[in-house]
Amino acid sequence: MSTKNLTSTSDYLLPASLADLHQQSSEWLDTVAFWKDETRFFASLLEGGGTKDTNEKDQSEMLRNLDRLHEMLFEYLADEIREHEQLLSQIEKGTQGIADARYREAHRSLKDKMAKFTLDFRKFKSLVFSYAKDLKSFRSS
Repeated sequence: MSTKNLTSTSDYLLPASLADLHQQSSEWLDTVAFWKDETRFFASLLEGGGTKDTNEKDQSEMLRNLDRLHEMLFEYLADEIREHEQLLSQIEKGTQGIADARYREAHRSLKDKMAKFTLDFRKFKSLVFSYAKDLKSFRSS
């Protein structure tokens, strides 16, 4: 007899309730807000990073541009999550032509985006911290 290991919530027999999916969406909005706060901190960290070395200036500018890009992506992601929540509201109101399955598929897609963005943001943070550490070492010498 073979057994299946459950690897995600989608493997369970019963799908998550709409309330659970709403809760997850709310958590995503909180996460995006936290990321935005972190990027503000990174921007302030990078602002003091100017040096006379051209490579250092280029790297600092690159990180600032990347920071601005993340800020725009956060807004896009937050808007997409809010639109997703509006779809849930329409389902709960019983609006004709909107299926529960459509909401669940959109939720699955957002979940994938959040997972990918989380990994990318962690890499970005690592890059910023590595740069800040190198900059501190450079200033100390």
